[in-house]
Amino acid sequence: MRPLTDSIEAFIKSLLEDGQAQVDVQRNELAQYFRCAPSQITYVLSTRFTPDHGYVIESRRGGGGYIRIVRLRESPGSNLLYLINERIGKTISLQDCDAIISQLNDNGVIAENEAALMHAAVSSDAINLPVARKDELRASVLRSMLLTIAGRHRDM
Repeated sequence: MRPLTDSIEAFIKSLLEDGQAQVDVQRNELAQYFRCAPSQITYVLSTRFTPDHGYVIESRRGGGGYIRIVRLRESPGSNLLYLINERIGKTISLQDCDAIISQLNDNGVIAENEAALMHAAVSSDAINLPVARKDELRASVLRSMLLTIAGRHRDM
């Protein structure tokens, strides 16, 4: 049986698969549908529908309030530049790095085998340094890979 969080994520993504760039949902209605606490819906939205995963969340509180989930549909080059300039700082965690690589693969910017190589290059096994330095090197390696990919898309 699938974990509840996976089921909630799959349900929301199915709403977006109907060709819509965005969908409005009400947290309480989703919680009732899945028979869970509204905080579980919030957890799924805040961990699985982030800019790193290709989504933006907008919310309106109060009576008749909603949560709008918007799928980012930028050109590959502009999204890569955003990732390089805004998302990757001097350091990046393995979890955030993996999310970026997965988003690029899901959006067709990179192929499955490229994603696997990128995951391997930034893994903790590949970066054999003290913990404090791993995230620094990981950011540098990811930034370099994204610049190479951005250059490839510019030439297309």
